[in-house]
Amino acid sequence: MCTITLTYDQNNALARRKLAALLKTGLFVQTEAAESPTAEADKKMQREEIDAFLLTSKRNMANVIARYL
Repeated sequence: MCTITLTYDQNNALARRKLAALLKTGLFVQTEAAESPTAEADKKMQREEIDAFLLTSKRNMANVIARYL
């Protein structure tokens, strides 16, 4: 058995109808997609970037806040 991945605009009514028609034929079965290893690595890298941004932001604001205390 082979796997097909489809990407479509979920707001496009025609795309949703065509997808429903394909599934209705019984030739295709919808399954839950497992996250790829790269998706997990991307999430980890994004989290590290956010943490680094917040740390830098806190360090930069510490001097500004200290002036007014």
